[in-house]
Amino acid sequence: MTDNQEVALAGAEAPPTTARRHTNKTLLLFLIAGAQLMVVLDSTIVNIALPSMGHYFGKSQTDMTWAINAYTLAFGGLLLLGGRAADILGRRQMFILGLGLFSLGSLLGGLATSYEVLLAGRVVQGIGGAIAAPTALSLITTLFAEGRERNRAFAVYAGVSGGGAAIGLLLGGVLTEYLDWRWVLFVNVPIGIALMAGGFLYIHASERLSGKFDILGSLLSVTGMVALVYGFINAANHSWSAGTTVLSLTGGVVLLVAFVLYESRSPIAMMPMRIFANRSRAGSYVIMLILGAALFGMFYYLTFFIQGVMGFSSLKSGLAYLPFSAIIIVGSGIVSQLLPRVGPRPLLVAGSAFMGAGMYWYAQVDAGTKYASGILPAMIVTATGVALVFVTLTVVAVTKVTDTDTGLASALLNVGQQIGGSIGLAVLATAFTSASKSEGTSQLGKLSGASQQHLGELLGSAQSGKPASPAAYTDHTALHAFHGVQAHGASQGFLVSAIFGVVAVAAALLLINVKRRDMSQVPELALAAA
Repeated sequence: MTDNQEVALAGAEAPPTTARRHTNKTLLLFLIAGAQLMVVLDSTIVNIALPSMGHYFGKSQTDMTWAINAYTLAFGGLLLLGGRAADILGRRQMFILGLGLFSLGSLLGGLATSYEVLLAGRVVQGIGGAIAAPTALSLITTLFAEGRERNRAFAVYAGVSGGGAAIGLLLGGVLTEYLDWRWVLFVNVPIGIALMAGGFLYIHASERLSGKFDILGSLLSVTGMVALVYGFINAANHSWSAGTTVLSLTGGVVLLVAFVLYESRSPIAMMPMRIFANRSRAGSYVIMLILGAALFGMFYYLTFFIQGVMGFSSLKSGLAYLPFSAIIIVGSGIVSQLLPRVGPRPLLVAGSAFMGAGMYWYAQVDAGTKYASGILPAMIVTATGVALVFVTLTVVAVTKVTDTDTGLASALLNVGQQIGGSIGLAVLATAFTSASKSEGTSQLGKLSGASQQHLGELLGSAQSGKPASPAAYTDHTALHAFHGVQAHGASQGFLVSAIFGVVAVAAALLLINVKRRDMSQVPELALAAA
């Protein structure tokens, strides 16, 4: 779901300037949709397997956030550069290179016997995705004639983006349950190789445009985001006053300020400041950043709650999420019809409010929460909010934008979602860890004897990732108290997500002023990215 907007990048709107090969258009569309599906699947297929990964590597819930952030930081931080690379170095070449790196990263992560190697694989995956995703969408504009043919291609592309999340949930559950967590990564390798071969054989070489890469801007943005996220995670594991935490957070802020200053002056800026001149467009990026922060953290901790506290298997967890995907797929179609009639502001305010309310509902979880009465209703409310918001934000971002900036305007939404998700996950990790430690101390004081000792072992296991003694897992009193601690930590994380939802409502009210008449000429590229 969180990747339903895989991307239109700067240069995606470039007109076709070379003759097309006389290749079956259905085959070309299959190659492009297949590449998009690989990237979209990653967000959900890996999410379901995270608890199993953490158990294998002996890592805590907080530590495992890096398995997500290693990918999202690389993907979001290099997305604009990836789109530029397709223009300068050629779309066919970058399509193959992006798929190759994504497949290589998947293989490396799947073969990992250490946590560090897993993270390295995830980074390589993210780099590959940052190249493949924008290139795949830009290929539609160069390989398919404008009109009915291109509209059909965009419709298939958008359908893959919307349905891919649901496929990932099911596939992740099946592979983790019946094979091993490694297969959620291995599955990309044969698909990637087949798509690379198809791209080499059937996609023509596009004309290369002149230009330069904004390498310094990319380095400043990525290192700044990594430092910021590391600071939040370090605060969760240690304290806010720890030297490493302060240094990392301060360094991250300094680097990001330097990035903004550099981009405002650079003639080759990958993120030119003119794109933020329109208040509503800037507001759409702010809202996406905030809601991305809320959603990524919610999915992460809900997965651990469903499997760790409620005892769901990987497969059952995947099935539990399907209503979320179904509501978004159906709801997005309805919203696209409502948008021209009511305008974006009411939909964004209502959608953000729904998301905030759903997160607050999640925050009521405890050790006895049931799926039908506690999780599903909150999921329905949250998914309704997501359906209202995501298509609307895409349209707002490209309203009144110049033709040359359409791809950039759409791409920045996905950058905001990925980067916001990384920050949000780190912030929620801090809230979860702090609340869990406090509740753990409280629960230890209520027990005595062997149960108190066993609870201490379980709490230590949660922090270190190392298993407790067998006796601790058979002590029902200690287990119930431990689940209460985990549920309390998750509830506080969800509460932070609810606060993000409230902030998004305020941002929508203050920043969005697009009128219905302004949306009459929305670029087709933006609709595909939605």
